Amino acid sequence: MIRVLLVDDHAVVRTGFRLLLQSIPDLSVIAEADSGEAACRLYTEFAPDVVVMDIAMPGMGGIEALRRIRAHHPGARVLTLSAHDDVMHARRSLTEGALGFLSKRSAPEALVEAVTAVGNGRRYLDAALAQKLALAEFDGASKSPVERLSEREFEVFVRLARGASVQRIAQDLKLSASTVGTHLYNIKQKLDVENQSELTLIAIRHGLIEA
Repeated sequence: MIRVLLVDDHAVVRTGFRLLLQSIPDLSVIAEADSGEAACRLYTEFAPDVVVMDIAMPGMGGIEALRRIRAHHPGARVLTLSAHDDVMHARRSLTEGALGFLSKRSAPEALVEAVTAVGNGRRYLDAALAQKLALAEFDGASKSPVERLSEREFEVFVRLARGASVQRIAQDLKLSASTVGTHLYNIKQKLDVENQSELTLIAIRHGLIEA
């Protein structure tokens, strides 16, 4: 039996995932969380075999929750989910130690396949995304300026591109406003932009957010 912790800030999404996974005899959803903070707490409480975690959530966010869970539990098996199937989110997740990455646009059976693979300690990427990753490395797309951002800068960048204020980001990430301001300065320097609108355009161009 593979015991699963579901992490997504949308209750309807969690319900759909739970019903799907629990229809499989060898899978069991033992807990649900609506935030990265709750995911960290529930992981310690339930020690699930697999964490199925959305990347884009208010507050801590999926990447930061992944980082914290694995810092305290190096053997944690995490499958990250995204509404987008972009290479950058996939690469960031895998770099932070996720065993798998899946787009929410994938067919329902792909989630079952991914959870089963990760639960058995195997990496999971759907074929199309694996091909995108391979091609990005081959043609040098990985050298995009966005790739020069640190993990924290990338997280701040995506939030800024979605329209969040420095104060809101500081609150969500539990950082000082001055620290977020420093990240913003570095992001603008690395991406050679002057304002938030330009950041949004870059994020849309790279498929990190929708127009």
